Amino acid sequence: MTTASAVITDLQLDSKDNTYQLDEQQINSIQNNVAVKETLEPGVYVIRIREGSFDYIKGDNQTGEPLVILWIYGGKFKNLKTNKEIPATWSTLNGYDDTLTLAVSETSQLRAFFFDTYKEDNDGKLTVSVVRVGELSDLG
Repeated sequence: MTTASAVITDLQLDSKDNTYQLDEQQINSIQNNVAVKETLEPGVYVIRIREGSFDYIKGDNQTGEPLVILWIYGGKFKNLKTNKEIPATWSTLNGYDDTLTLAVSETSQLRAFFFDTYKEDNDGKLTVSVVRVGELSDLG
């Protein structure tokens, strides 16, 4: 039996050169017109896709994909995957087993939405569960 060698390619991103900048109008549109909204009061939350999917092309033979983009901002919270307290972040959930766990110390806003280049042929709905699992004091 022959074992294949792994090939590693590192992609280095520059925080200025490789950033797509959203202007104020685009940000306001996401906040107020596009995204589903939830206020996160102080506490510990687990966010996950509960059911459904996003299908890029209605009526094709491929099934939809369980994915969503999350934007959290407006307060302070710690993403427990990175263990950094921050005032804003973007994240994605990819699949039903993917979760985002946040320790919210100041009331924050959660927005959930999709990106696409042509939305008229999209299909499907997705449910994101936001479960408050405890208090900040539970983290020790």
